[in-house]
Amino acid sequence: MKKATAEFIGTFALVFCGTGAIVIDKVSGGAIGHIGIALTFGLIVLAMIYALGDISGAHINPAVTIAFTIAGRINKKDALPYIISQLLGAFLASLCIRLLFMRSPTLGETMPAGSQMQSFILETLLTFLLMFVVMVVSSGAKEKGIPAGMIIASVVGLEAMFAGPICGASMNPARSIAPAIVSCNLEIIKTQWLYIAGPIIGACVAVWIYKYIYSQTLNP
Repeated sequence: MKKATAEFIGTFALVFCGTGAIVIDKVSGGAIGHIGIALTFGLIVLAMIYALGDISGAHINPAVTIAFTIAGRINKKDALPYIISQLLGAFLASLCIRLLFMRSPTLGETMPAGSQMQSFILETLLTFLLMFVVMVVSSGAKEKGIPAGMIIASVVGLEAMFAGPICGASMNPARSIAPAIVSCNLEIIKTQWLYIAGPIIGACVAVWIYKYIYSQTLNP
């Protein structure tokens, strides 16, 4: 229950701050800017890793939880409570954004700027890179200490910075599903398949590639 609660809080913070930055940037006429939004996502991930990492691992992402389950990093019975908590935290965050900015036409939802297939491929590759880094820095001697959290947060911020204008750089089904549904915009909801499938596929492939590359190192 403590782990599920930690995932709820962490995902709430991620969606509230990240999508909140997008909404505030729009209503303030660009006061935050694209780089500021990317930094917000990276910094909130960093904060949640340090605040909740020792409790639940600070997945705050269903794709990460699924990948860690396949990798055997968490107990299978914990996976569903993690994912439910992440989704609930994301939905509550989006509801809060809606209540705070009733006149805002956007809730920071993710939408492809080009074709859906282009964004699907981007989301898959972005999540692959993120999950691969997560697997590496959360293994063995690298698991503890400040560098691991900083590296993961840096990857999130970097990917949001260069790919955000095209696909939204979600890398997280909960972060995309919640604002899309709360916004009640059917056109946005129709594109959410790529923000569910892409991150999950990318994260799972990252686990398999990691195991292949590091198999001799881990099991000499």
